[in-house]
Amino acid sequence: MSLPPPATYTRPEALTTALGLALAAAVSLGLARFAYGLVLPAMRAELGWSYFLAGAMNTANAAGYLVGALLMPRLLRHHDARALLLWGGWGSALLLAAHAFTRSDAVLLVLRTLCGCASAASFVCGGLLAARLATASMPAAAVSPDGASSHHAGLILGLYYGGVGLGIIAASLGVPALVGAVPSPPWTGWPGAWLLLGALAALFTATTARLTRRLRSPPSAAATGSARASAAWRPMGWLLAGYLMFGLGYIGYMTFVVTLLREQGRSTGEIVAFYSLLGAGVCASSWLWAGLLQRHRDGRPLARLNTLLGLATALPVLAAWIGGAAPLVWLSGLLFGSVFLSVVASTTAFVRHNLPQAAWPAGISAFTILFAAGQIVGPGLTGRVADAAGGVVAGLTRGLAVSAGVLLLGGLLARRQRALA
Repeated sequence: MSLPPPATYTRPEALTTALGLALAAAVSLGLARFAYGLVLPAMRAELGWSYFLAGAMNTANAAGYLVGALLMPRLLRHHDARALLLWGGWGSALLLAAHAFTRSDAVLLVLRTLCGCASAASFVCGGLLAARLATASMPAAAVSPDGASSHHAGLILGLYYGGVGLGIIAASLGVPALVGAVPSPPWTGWPGAWLLLGALAALFTATTARLTRRLRSPPSAAATGSARASAAWRPMGWLLAGYLMFGLGYIGYMTFVVTLLREQGRSTGEIVAFYSLLGAGVCASSWLWAGLLQRHRDGRPLARLNTLLGLATALPVLAAWIGGAAPLVWLSGLLFGSVFLSVVASTTAFVRHNLPQAAWPAGISAFTILFAAGQIVGPGLTGRVADAAGGVVAGLTRGLAVSAGVLLLGGLLARRQRALA
């Protein structure tokens, strides 16, 4: 029996399918990348890492992500996007668990790189499927000239990207307790944390497979070739530049903010509360910014969100300067969480607004490549700044101050982007 076409989805079915895609985003970024910040303090203490090497682990992850993003247009010409999405999820689960069984810096770098490749498959394909679901799942009476109700389309994309928050919350509820345990048996300490992350990734991927069974995006060599010809980078140059600054700036915060809180003497309970608050902000972002993403076809959404993100990154720096004021730290986590994945969603919305549907894979890949390139440099840059400072807390706050400045610059660049003809 053939599967019903996506256009037959009712609104509840479309939202259920979007939830399945959201769990794939939870694996690809929430678990495979951002949970590393929770494990980092314990790994750095036991393995004797410098901040540069600690950042290099996320640099390796971003490099793998870039390789995966570069491969996606070719792979999408030959494979169904949902199949690639699930392959990436299962690969991430196995690779996360494998982190528990080595203490070799070289092997860990390889694992972080491969994990980045797998997560790119999930995230790029998930974004493509979410964009198509947003367009295909509305009843005819609600469809606008660009193919979907603006509110509904923004909500679908917001749910997908907000799914990263589910991964962050899941990691924050389990990882801090494990990394505080004695690390001798492999199921406790930071090795146990990696095993937990692998198990969560497997559970989320199995749920994604179940909830997205009707969703298909079959390969089309002709469509992909057209997309590659249509999605020229130069007309999107200002937005791409602003997005590169986003990749450079935000990843320093996500890599080192928990380490900063640990160095300031925050308790495990405070770390859990902070990261859970950040994850809750990510989940809420789909409702906060859906309207903004649909109202504008130019660079204003990215500009505004980058600016807010720069302010959120600067708050822990301000808190450290005035004696570690806790309310500023909590506000930072909530504001950062409620904004940073909507920056990613804003680029998908820009692609939907300004490019023909055949060009969407190449358009999303272009932004993903710049996203990955920024993340390759960002952690090492922040770590190098931190290592060069006189003290641990002073170094980390200086590194975050640089990240905040980069994000604010990204807001200025994105503001110059105009809608495409």
